[in-house]
Order: sequence, then C-alpha cells, then structure tokens
Amino acid sequence: MRQKKYLLPESEIPTAWFNIQAIMPNKPLPILNPATREALKAQDLYPIFCEECANQELDTVNEWIPIPEPVREQYAAYRCTPLVRAYELEEALGTPAHIYFKNESVSPAGSHKLNSALAQAYYAKQQGITNITTETGAGQWGGALSYAAKKFGIDCAVYMVKTSYNQKPYRRSIMQTFGAAITPSPSMSTRAGKDILTVNPNDGGSLGTAISEAIELAVSTPNCKYTLGSVLNHVCLHQSVIGLEAEKQMEMTGEYPDIVIACFGGGSNFSGIAYPFMRHNIQDGKKTRFIAAEPSSCPKLTRGKFEYDFGDEAGLTPLLPMYTIGHTFKPASIHAGGLRYHGAGVIMSQLMKDGFMEAQDFAQTETFKAGVLFAQTEGIIPAPESCHAIACTIKEALKCKETGEQKTILFNLSGHGFVDMGAYDHYLSGEMQNYVVSDEELAGYIASADALNK
Repeated sequence: MRQKKYLLPESEIPTAWFNIQAIMPNKPLPILNPATREALKAQDLYPIFCEECANQELDTVNEWIPIPEPVREQYAAYRCTPLVRAYELEEALGTPAHIYFKNESVSPAGSHKLNSALAQAYYAKQQGITNITTETGAGQWGGALSYAAKKFGIDCAVYMVKTSYNQKPYRRSIMQTFGAAITPSPSMSTRAGKDILTVNPNDGGSLGTAISEAIELAVSTPNCKYTLGSVLNHVCLHQSVIGLEAEKQMEMTGEYPDIVIACFGGGSNFSGIAYPFMRHNIQDGKKTRFIAAEPSSCPKLTRGKFEYDFGDEAGLTPLLPMYTIGHTFKPASIHAGGLRYHGAGVIMSQLMKDGFMEAQDFAQTETFKAGVLFAQTEGIIPAPESCHAIACTIKEALKCKETGEQKTILFNLSGHGFVDMGAYDHYLSGEMQNYVVSDEELAGYIASADALNK
C-alpha cells in the first residue's frame, strides 16, 4: 500500500518565517522614492502599509521573523498542509522521476494566499486599522484576504481585474460570502480608474491598474491601509511556511529535491516553496534547481528586463528594481489571472539575476493539458495558475524519461480550480487560444520602464 501523504503534527507549524534577504550574497537593490530617487526607509511606507509589514519589507538583517501566536492559531485550521507523492502521474508519464507536490489547496480559501493574508490582517488589527484594501487577479488573493479580514474583524475592499471579475463569478461570490466589498477594475470610483476608462472605456483591466485603485482608496480613506498578495518582500516572507514544512516532510520521505518548481505571477507561492530550500544552495552548497513557470503571454522573467519600474500602472508605488515588461503592459485575457502581472518581486529578480533560479514560459493550452492529466491521475483539479507548475513538472519528468535519470521533483500546488470550471470548459471545447507577445509589443511596453531609468 503506497503512502501518499506526508503529514506533520500541528505542533510542527513553523514558529518563525524565513527571511532570505538576510543571507543573500548580493542584497536586492534599494527601493526608491520616485520623486527623490533616494532609498526608501520603512517609515516612508507607513502611509500605505501597516507599520510591521513595512518594517519586514526592508529587513535585510534578521534571518528569522517570529510568527505571532494568533496567526499560528489561525494557521492551525489548515496547516501543516500535505506533501503528496504523485505516483499515478509518474506512472502516466512513464518517468523514473519521483514527483512530490505540496498541497496548498486545502486552506479555507483554497490556495496558499491565506498564509500572508492572515498575517497582514493581524498586523492591521494590532495597529488599530479598521479598513484594508487590495487588488486581486484570479480572485485567490481577494478570497484569502476577505476571509482573514473577517477573522480579525476588519472591513475589506477588493478591486478585482475586470476580465477575471467577468470570467470567474464564483471567485467574487466567495469574497462577498466572507463579507468583502468587490469592485471590477478599472472603475469610476478612483481617479486612476477614471483616467484609464476615459482613454479606453472597454479596458479589461490589469493587476497594475487594480493596484493603483486599491492604493488610491487606501490613502484617501481614514484609518485604512493597503495590502498586497504577492511581489513584495514581506508577502514572500510569510509564504516561507510552505517550504519550511516541506523540508521536514521531504526528510520523512528520505529524499531531497533536485528540482523545485512553482508557477510565477509576482512570486508569492514560488518564494514560499523555494526560499527555505534555496538557503541550502547558498549556505551549504546544494545544487537544487529552482524553476519559475510563467505564461508565454506575460513573460517578465523569460523576456523581460531588469531595471527600476513602478509596481502599478498609474505610477503610485515606489520604484522597484525588478524584471519587468513595463508597468503599462496590457496582458491578454488568459484564465490564469493571477499570473498576469508585469513584474517580478525584488528579491526574486536579484536571485534570478545572480543565477540562483531560472524561468520557463508555457502556452495556455499546454498548461490546461497538464492540468487535466493531473486531475485524472491525482484527483485534484488544479487552479489555472497551478497548471503552469504542473506543465513544467511534466516537462522535467519527461526529460528524466529520456535520460533515465531518477531525479526528485517537488512542485507547489498553489490552489485548486474547483470554481474555475469555466476555464476548463473553454479548454475542453477546443475554443481556448494561446497568446504570445511579439518582440515589437514587448519593446513598446518595456519603453515605459526604460524612461524611468534615464
């Protein structure tokens, strides 16, 4: 009888988050004030973020950040999450590779996003904040923050990318069930939204636009702060619970990953599974490969440029040193709404630049083909975002089949797709299309970032 789940007792929930900034050979370049071009201090972020999150954002010294006990108590509702050996997928592929996945879909919100949502909502509550705002693409982050805000008694307003708002009605229903107010973005409720809709009334939105609207609402509303579900350092810090648990669970299997894979939008679930293992590459000389799987339609790591850029379309954020395809980028309406962001997180961009990680891009139909095979073999319908990680895992496992190498592959199943069945209908009907950005289009978008670096 095969043992499929590698579970840890509740007492093994991590007591501290891992801060990779403290051990990086090359620290990330400073985040800049766009007006003065001076490095930001934590206090400069206080008008937008909770103070503790701002402090964590710029902490390059402390390797371990204690997890507040009220957050750990909320984690206990679903952590530790299972590590599963994908025997049936291995058999279907005929590969000698051993494939494991960390199942973050078991959280109350259905994805890994809750790991940071609970932390950010807690810090807001502790500071006496009564309202929080955010953006969401596919709705996973919006759903997680809505749940977390309700748990800590805070009002939550979410700007959801309009394309996803229309594609994924049950995602917005989840947010509304948890008590959040949802607005399709771009909207007429903010100056940033009005400006975009004036130019193009049919604009389908982007994560950059939704961020602009959420920040504008936060800074113009008394006792309100903005929260973010990916990209920023403190978000990636909170997600490290994924990899810290996976380390202990892999020890139980007697194996250690040769390859670690996760899908990549802004970098939250990638960092969560990768950073704890990556520290052994940095400190102990391990040779694990770390692969970020992104959509061909939004190729910031595979075809982007490393330079300073805004994190949002309207230019309300500080300047971030990152791989970017330009803050004015208009992504195609792919179903993996959480991967349609124009830039990569600051830490991941530096790690990519320094060769600690790599990236591969995948067409939309290839990812759904992988998702269907995973569902048929492992019994879980994955979120469209997670399908990218599965497609990359299959690609690497088939390479092992060709070479005969028995490698151990670990990937992060960042969320389930049980309310994304419209996307699967689109694929199964044969109507799904692939989108590839031309070199000319990319050059035009990247020019918006180039202009900021002159």
